Amino acid sequence: MTTYRPPHQDMAFVLHDLAGLDDIALLPGFEDSTADLVQSVLEEAGRIAEEVLAPLNQSGDQQGTRRENGVVKTPDGWDRAYRTLVEGNWIGLSCPTEFGGMGLPGAVNAAVNEMWQAANMAFSLCPMLTQGAINAIQSCGDAAQKALYLPRLISGEWAGTMNLTEAAAGSDLGAIRTKAVRRDDHYLLTGQKIFITYGDHDLTENIIHLVLARTPDAPPGVKGISLFVVPKILTDAEGKPVRPNDVHCVSLEHKLGIHASPTAVMSFGDRDGAVGFLIGAENRGLEYMFVMMNHARLNVGLQGLAIAERAYQQARAYALERIQGKPIGCPERTSIADHPDVRRMLMGMKAEVEAMRALSYVAAAALDRAHAHPDPAGRDAAKRYAELLNPIVKGWCTERGVEIASLGLQVHGGMGFIEATGAAQHLRDARITTIYEGTTAIQANDLVNRKILKDGGATLRHCLAEVSDLARTLSGQNDLLLKDIGDALGKATAEALQATAWLLETAAEDPRQTAAAGVPLLLLLGTLLGGHQMARAAQLAAGRSTDPACDQAFYQAKLRTAWHYAETILPRGSWLLAAITRGSRTVMSLSRAQL
Repeated sequence: MTTYRPPHQDMAFVLHDLAGLDDIALLPGFEDSTADLVQSVLEEAGRIAEEVLAPLNQSGDQQGTRRENGVVKTPDGWDRAYRTLVEGNWIGLSCPTEFGGMGLPGAVNAAVNEMWQAANMAFSLCPMLTQGAINAIQSCGDAAQKALYLPRLISGEWAGTMNLTEAAAGSDLGAIRTKAVRRDDHYLLTGQKIFITYGDHDLTENIIHLVLARTPDAPPGVKGISLFVVPKILTDAEGKPVRPNDVHCVSLEHKLGIHASPTAVMSFGDRDGAVGFLIGAENRGLEYMFVMMNHARLNVGLQGLAIAERAYQQARAYALERIQGKPIGCPERTSIADHPDVRRMLMGMKAEVEAMRALSYVAAAALDRAHAHPDPAGRDAAKRYAELLNPIVKGWCTERGVEIASLGLQVHGGMGFIEATGAAQHLRDARITTIYEGTTAIQANDLVNRKILKDGGATLRHCLAEVSDLARTLSGQNDLLLKDIGDALGKATAEALQATAWLLETAAEDPRQTAAAGVPLLLLLGTLLGGHQMARAAQLAAGRSTDPACDQAFYQAKLRTAWHYAETILPRGSWLLAAITRGSRTVMSLSRAQL
């Protein structure tokens, strides 16, 4: 099994040249994010990923988590790795300085999260969810809640979780039945939640659960959900432990992948009721929880990218070393990397990984601008762009991550099917990413209904206009590679505009068709917008690939990788368009009895 090497050069290129990190560093609150500081942060985060987290990935998968005498134990080495994060204040990387964070841009945090998820996804879920809890409490909690919870979550002294799903409700949050009854200054919760990542563990002395529940007089459906803070250990106002709360992990799930991440069934109120504290106002819980969920969704999209990068690195290393047969055009036996079909797989993996990275970092940068841009119009435009990208990054990057992990196994051939190589673990771990924090279909519903139909397609069309402008510019270039990229991008943009027009026309006539077309539309837009970032990269690379002051090999590879993306991946838009506009009519054509 190969180790993990952080792709620092491509990360730096994407952050500075595509995501605009240098401009973000000029925004209020980010002035300390100098290029030197960011570089040192990324280098140290990469060292931790390579030397601390990656060596635990396979052993953690093999050992898994276990529950002994009611206590959840993480794998050997997990505690030391977690202390490394705590000692470096890594969990607070992008958190407010007033509560002990470092206050760096979210785009930098995205790059760090990519490295850590690639190195050890099962471990990195814990700090990822804590960061989500921090965001929710920071955005929706009151002053006392912020003062008590934020410093301890940011420092890593405490961890955070999100508790949404119930066995009888699944993804239908309107059907949850966990109850919360008011008692003086708090509530008593009773109910059970399933699929709670790091719902219990031995890494921190306290775990702060964010729990969705209903008050007795709440209206039905999603409008009657409230959000509560439910600590594992009840404390005083100074954070000193008072007594255990009535909340327990009753079992751990046995899963296909991420074996080292405890997925808990959590029970609240088995005795007297779990003490919880209301966040914000009653019946606005789903609105508040979406702050945490949107953070988690972007970071799960980064998991898709991270697993794809790890699978690509391992497949490339294996292909460069494995001698088998005599490739066409080679006078002697060489490594399988010279076989055209293996090269096809590696080129596709590399191109999509780079596109996924670019789109993910651009989405994170849009959130930074939405938060800190001094002009209200600039904040609003960035917010709408970030909200459009969020379900695309989550859905597209995770779907492609699964496919790329599968291709990585294919490159290994029979050895990929053997657990010892580690290629199979990447595929097993990747498979959950299209499911948790909202399946790809849920992301597609969000994209269609809340991001496109809600504003009549205005935000999407504005985005596509920028893509179309670049396509026209590149199509007019003398450089034949840039011209090819521009032509392919222009065709794909026209297909996206056609799909958008169809969606707007069809939604009122037959909403079942638009629902059936949602996932293909999400994949079409992800493919296109990833291609847009690759085209931007190609435009920059073309000017630097012959500049002696630049790393010419890097930029020449970037240009040709973007060319490969344009010629082999962007054309997927044609069959996705057909699936949207024509295939959606066939989806419900059989009766239930005929299925």
